[in-house]
Amino acid sequence: MVIGPVNRPIRVSQIDCRCRLLPLDGYHFTSTATVFMTPPADPPADLRVMHVLVGEAWGGAERFFVKLAGALHARGLNQKVVIKRDDKRAGELRAVGVEPLQFNFSKGPGDIFARMGLNRAIKSYRPHVITVWMNRAARRVPKGDYTVVGRLGGYYKLRHYRNCDWLIGNTPDLVDYIKREGWPPDRVAMISNFGELEAMPPVDRAMLETPDNAFVALAMGRFHPSKGFDTLIDAVAEAPHVHLWLAGDGDLDQALRRQVAARGVADRVRFLGWRDDQAALLAACDVCVVPSRHEPLSNVTLEAWSLGVPVIAAASEGPSWLIEDGVTGLLTPVDDAAALTVALKRLGDDLALRDRLAEAGNVKWWADFSKDAICDQYLRFFANTFK
Repeated sequence: MVIGPVNRPIRVSQIDCRCRLLPLDGYHFTSTATVFMTPPADPPADLRVMHVLVGEAWGGAERFFVKLAGALHARGLNQKVVIKRDDKRAGELRAVGVEPLQFNFSKGPGDIFARMGLNRAIKSYRPHVITVWMNRAARRVPKGDYTVVGRLGGYYKLRHYRNCDWLIGNTPDLVDYIKREGWPPDRVAMISNFGELEAMPPVDRAMLETPDNAFVALAMGRFHPSKGFDTLIDAVAEAPHVHLWLAGDGDLDQALRRQVAARGVADRVRFLGWRDDQAALLAACDVCVVPSRHEPLSNVTLEAWSLGVPVIAAASEGPSWLIEDGVTGLLTPVDDAAALTVALKRLGDDLALRDRLAEAGNVKWWADFSKDAICDQYLRFFANTFK
């Protein structure tokens, strides 16, 4: 049940974002994953956790890494964060109260000095748990008298995680994949992401050359084939009432711009680049679209739900788990531009449906994917698994 001024589904933007749910009992695991049912509690005072990320400049996993580090800091966890040298990411971590250690991890010979620095940091800090984020970090953390936890947000090769004691997957399908690949079932847990954005005033549509009365669809992410933005552009081309904001960047930037020109929709499509004001964009749009061909989870769906924005998504791995079609969002077949056009037109014509989907998605987010719910799960996991 949502704790708010009224006992009904509500949008986060309508209340103080610091409102909390009652503590949730246990985890959401697949049937053979280990379940910890100890009650939520503050982290043990003597527990020390190190997080290691050797990732790209930007992406969903990297964004969540920063948000989780800040959230665990706010809960009082004694933690040390290690990252590949990156002034922007270091600034984002400092903004949430976390001072990172930075090393010049690379593919070249200089990486040996970064590894030496990491080993010195481990020896000095003496962590009980080291969480390694994705393949590059997993390959650089040695075994030791601490628990190594590999956090996976995709279907990665498990050979990179041979030094790990535990693996965390953020969806049931990913946990099933880990077990099918031969990982011990009692050494894998499912802890999802929280998608939580601080509410912001909506961006001024005029600044993005978009009419105030337009029906605006927002899509966010890397311009990569897996994200399906080409399918979305084709869908928008057949929905004349829709204006599209694409917030992101990547290798397909020029190809997508050429597609927009070829489809004759340059007057309705705006390329926004990478943005730090996702909440302001969500507050100003009418629907958030996730057209991905492959999407293990979908942080964007969770962030939209957290701010009471309805979602249309292609039924890839993560969205098809998160969304109940017609209840908490609309699902369309992967790579089906015609079906996506129909969904866009449907929401454009039906304000009541948009509101129902937004409210139901927000209630599901409160219950299962809020910051407090996910932090409780991580803290219980750390407390129960360290050596």
